[in-house]
Amino acid sequence: MREYKVNINGIDVNAKYSETTINAVFLPLLQRLTDMQKKKDGRILVMLAAPPGAGKSTLSSFLEALSKEQDDICNVQAIGMDGFHRRQEYLLSHDTERDGKTIKMVEIKGAPITFDLEKLTEAVKRVASGETCGWPSYDRHLHNPVEDTYTVSEKIVILEGNYLLLNEDGWRELRNYADYTIRITANEDFLRNRLIDRKAKSGNTLEKATAFVDFSDMANVRICLNDSLDADMTLSLDENDDYKAL
Repeated sequence: MREYKVNINGIDVNAKYSETTINAVFLPLLQRLTDMQKKKDGRILVMLAAPPGAGKSTLSSFLEALSKEQDDICNVQAIGMDGFHRRQEYLLSHDTERDGKTIKMVEIKGAPITFDLEKLTEAVKRVASGETCGWPSYDRHLHNPVEDTYTVSEKIVILEGNYLLLNEDGWRELRNYADYTIRITANEDFLRNRLIDRKAKSGNTLEKATAFVDFSDMANVRICLNDSLDADMTLSLDENDDYKAL
């Protein structure tokens, strides 16, 4: 197993990937993207969609690091859609409906409606065009996006997010800007446990973390698992935290 330590959205993560998966799945994927980039002779935009808790941000970051270890593979740059969360002030002051009740948007933060889709779409267009441009991040401790944290400049860009393949109006059009798509699937209960652990590590009690995950995050998990478009490549995350190509 190879350990990979990284800070994702303000949270320290210690991930492990098997050498078998690296050699059989990740490196061939990076080689395929490199070949696509050379053939296109322009930027390749890859969209990696996965439910909450499936490790997509860490995996994208690892693929970036792995690409830089290989002389024959084009450097990858990983970015995420979390920087397009609507600001906390907006979510606290705007209402939505859930289970027939009117609630504040902040209570279901992370649902599709709590992202600024219009702003995300415009940013995706710039990246897909090959433009060198700024890109926001999301800080879980600040509970808000941070503008222009990164500069998108590489020839292969992996954009990760929950809803990049969502089969709903507005969202499904994002796929038109992707050169290649990847989808991750996993068991619901396994994802629930991972999400509770992550929520607790961001400063919540275990009781509060569990309540939020069951009310908010698990609805988003089901949306991603059940309402996503097919992808060029599908990976399955098993209970050993290992990915298999389907």
